Amino acid sequence: MAIGEVCSREVVFARAGTSVRAAAQLMREHHVGTIVVVNELDGRRVPVGILTDRDIAIAVVAKALDADQLRVEEVTGPELVTVKLTDGVAQTIELMRAKGVRRVPVVDERGALAGIVTADDFVDLLAEELTALARMISREQRREAEVRKA
Repeated sequence: MAIGEVCSREVVFARAGTSVRAAAQLMREHHVGTIVVVNELDGRRVPVGILTDRDIAIAVVAKALDADQLRVEEVTGPELVTVKLTDGVAQTIELMRAKGVRRVPVVDERGALAGIVTADDFVDLLAEELTALARMISREQRREAEVRKA
């Protein structure tokens, strides 16, 4: 299964240069804990970082820094991990595990932001698959009981 089938296509983003306070307000307004930081390049939104509520708490609030003066790119991590829409689920999970990240922007073939995938998305997918498997087992048991009656 391709990540394009699993990822969320609605991504809250902020342009590089946005203040941390403005980003935090976006998080609050959209009820999210992550914002993808982008640069505009030839009409494309190209991801350059991820800002999380944890980043704000640890790198800004805990250090009593001015969230109005700091820019989002000053708080994001040094390495951004991205995946392509066509990358597989297993491949993406392995990459996230290896890099120690819970959220990954998804890009199209031109590198433009197309979505975001999170560890929670995989938990949801796994829950759906396990539920389907449990239903199959229960149907099999009912079918067998009906066949044995005959």
